[in-house]
Amino acid sequence: MRLSPTFSLYLGRQFLLGIGFVLGILLALIFLIDVVELLRRAAGREAAGFGLILGMAALNLPSLAQKVLPVATLFGAILTFSRLTRSHELIVARAAGVSVWQFLAPALVIALLLGTFMVTLFNPLAAIMSSRYEQLEGRFLEGRQSLLAVSATGLWLRQADEFGQSVIHARHVSSAGTELRDVIVFLYKGTDEFTGRIDAKGAMLLDGRWRLTDALLTRAGRPALRLPEYEIKTTLTLAQIQEGFASPQTLSFWSLPSFIRTLELAGFSATRHRLHWHSILSTPLLLAAMILLAATFSLRLTRSGHTGLLLGAGVLTGFLLYFVSDVVHAFGIAGNLPVILAAWTPTGVCTLLGLSLLLHLEDG
Repeated sequence: MRLSPTFSLYLGRQFLLGIGFVLGILLALIFLIDVVELLRRAAGREAAGFGLILGMAALNLPSLAQKVLPVATLFGAILTFSRLTRSHELIVARAAGVSVWQFLAPALVIALLLGTFMVTLFNPLAAIMSSRYEQLEGRFLEGRQSLLAVSATGLWLRQADEFGQSVIHARHVSSAGTELRDVIVFLYKGTDEFTGRIDAKGAMLLDGRWRLTDALLTRAGRPALRLPEYEIKTTLTLAQIQEGFASPQTLSFWSLPSFIRTLELAGFSATRHRLHWHSILSTPLLLAAMILLAATFSLRLTRSGHTGLLLGAGVLTGFLLYFVSDVVHAFGIAGNLPVILAAWTPTGVCTLLGLSLLLHLEDG
């Protein structure tokens, strides 16, 4: 029997409402928890008022929505399937000859469309808001500002000490940021009084200092001085340099590829950003996999008689999804797994598991 368009639209609307209902509840809980955590971190900081805390929590919410959407899809689909089964709507449809794959089709289409919307339109907005959130977090809660920027012209670093500030520019980077080549150091007294510059063939980050090689020191009112080695103090560490890049969450799906190329041309590892890009790309298929898993846990409730057990297994699956994803992503960031494999493994496993269970339960 062919599924009618009216019934297809009805099922699609029911699934969308179920997913939206669960997602709304999860986001409300996350927002309250985030506000409480930000209030704890802002204790003793007069500049961080309650209005700022609410604004920061709202800015962080879209990024968190992307993370909980797969679980919201799983729980929302389980809720919808269970409700349609208890009201005997799906039982009547199946008695009329509608197969499980036919009434799963509207839910799968909704999942794919929702995932595509999240990737192409929602993610860029979430990235902008997440970037603003991190700026406010660094300024009001952590007392830090970005010290590093990477562009097509190379690496830029800013550091300060008791005598003033210096800005370091390097065209090439190696050893993950500890060695610079074709270096220019701009020296400032205070924050805006330019006092000189240093041109060097290379620079190496040591403990508390930069060691410049083949350096040309130029200062106002003095002759240029050529030195085989010259050292300047620094408070920067390798960890600070590597953490200074824009986090993957602050870059949109569309801008990540160019940033990855720039990062790799500068000599840095772009593993985290590449992994994040592939994870975003897998979102539509992951949401469809959640629909398949939800169907295996809720379609046979009235026939199996193990309602609590099946629903509990569905909830457990949602938590296991996050655990497995975090573990696999950690292996990918550490270089123990290829980035593509680490990003797509959770999606692939969920898809194959849902398909195999449905084939076994319905057609086996």
